Amino acid sequence: MSRSDTGATVRALLDGQGRTYAEDAGIHLEDTPQPLYQLLVLAHLLSARIRADVAVAAARALFAAGMRDARHMRDATWQQRVDALGEGGYRRYDERTATQLGKAAELVLDAYGGDLRRMREKAGGDLDRLRALLQEMPGIGPAGTDIFLREAQGVWPELAPYLDGRTLDGARRLGLPTDRGELAGLVGKAEVPALAAALVRASLDKHAVDDVHETVDATVDEIQGGSG
Repeated sequence: MSRSDTGATVRALLDGQGRTYAEDAGIHLEDTPQPLYQLLVLAHLLSARIRADVAVAAARALFAAGMRDARHMRDATWQQRVDALGEGGYRRYDERTATQLGKAAELVLDAYGGDLRRMREKAGGDLDRLRALLQEMPGIGPAGTDIFLREAQGVWPELAPYLDGRTLDGARRLGLPTDRGELAGLVGKAEVPALAAALVRASLDKHAVDDVHETVDATVDEIQGGSG
């Protein structure tokens, strides 16, 4: 793929799919305790074998029910968590997830005082250590860890570029570079989290890939028509 084709593909991808999952869930991501905790909840929900839009809706429902931080999540009853998950359509795993969310909130409070920035400090800049600490959370495995770190790189810049195997699958499907540094270099630093999310969507949804190709083809046709 030529440099111009690569640029057109990336721009079409970002224009059509360039929203972080945190944005979809209504999380205004900052390096502060509440949004970081909300991101952890979202990563937990997204890591299950369930549609992303259902996981996002479930996260929104939990937050709307007042479970916006670790203390309120812990203090909610199990049934309140189940009901909120059900309201978001997250019914297949609702009972187990409600239990895990309560236990994870308790661990966040006990280990980090409700502030995941302390987890970051504990990791001391060691990515493997940070991944291990995240996976101590009930319900957070390798997939949930990748989701959290892909999004958190926007506020924890030492993680960037965090482009995991899922994002590289999306790049491959679009004919984009699969070298992490080269791929991240196609956008500005602030756009890397959105690029990562867009590439994940491309890896999961053939229609997203088709839409990008159609947009690029239409742009080429328009340019060629104008030059003729």
